[in-house]
Amino acid sequence: MAPLSHPSALLFLFLPLLVGNVFLAANASNFNKNFDITWGDGRAKVLDDGKLLTLSLDRISGSGFQSKNQYLFGKIDMQIKLVPGDSAGTVTTYYLSSTGPDHDEIDLEFLGNQSGQPYILHTNLYSQGKGNREQQFYLWFDPREDFHTYSITWNPQNIIFSVDGTPIRQFKNLETIGVPFPHRQPMRIYASLWNADSWATQGGRIKTDWTWSPFTATYGGFNINACKSTRRGFSCSANPSSTTTTTLAGSSSSSSSNSNSNNWMNQELDSTSDQEKLNWVRSKYMIYDYCMDDNRFPQGLPPECKVS
Repeated sequence: MAPLSHPSALLFLFLPLLVGNVFLAANASNFNKNFDITWGDGRAKVLDDGKLLTLSLDRISGSGFQSKNQYLFGKIDMQIKLVPGDSAGTVTTYYLSSTGPDHDEIDLEFLGNQSGQPYILHTNLYSQGKGNREQQFYLWFDPREDFHTYSITWNPQNIIFSVDGTPIRQFKNLETIGVPFPHRQPMRIYASLWNADSWATQGGRIKTDWTWSPFTATYGGFNINACKSTRRGFSCSANPSSTTTTTLAGSSSSSSSNSNSNNWMNQELDSTSDQEKLNWVRSKYMIYDYCMDDNRFPQGLPPECKVS
């Protein structure tokens, strides 16, 4: 798809396809106000007046939460400190998803490992129920020692995954060549911690060591700068007047409409710097790319893999 000259014009093309109504949401970082704990029977806890949320996993159950609202396009930042110690068999997630058999989904999953071995960041995308677009990465830091910011930028042109502001993956809208792209279904934000030792660590060869339980992942400050689904008319500005972000320390800051944080609706990886960062991650830290797995696709790689 050729980008239009103004992001609001680009969004206008998609308005007839939306379910419900949308307006811009700029949310302060408070888990009580923005999320609901949905499962875990007390294993998920909101702490520090809503600034932190912990998920725990034991032999009986994991835990999870979801956003109160649904969003269609946006930039979502989430700060996460992953399960310390021996996390083999565990999966910590943060993703966007609609519901139903033809659902859309944008995934970040952190696959635990034995002590001293690196986490794997597993990414995937579903559109109209079709997935199988996995890419996996090691990280260039220990994600258990401190909070790091994991971001999803989703607009009509592309989806960008970033870690601490460094892009690690871009999925472009290539519907013009028959590649499904998620733009019709609003999605909620989800997070969970669960046991997947049948596959998560070294293909299931390493099982969960329950002597380390309960396993705990901590979600810190977040920022939601997105279009929220409501019951009122279609209205979604690409450049809000301000956005509020709460840091881990709990301090808030507002930025003007000229801030880069408000340009997510037309954000792409156009600059040389962005491409260099993406290439750096791919060359040094990518460990799996479905577009390079010829054995998996004997009839030929998916069409998006053939577009440079």
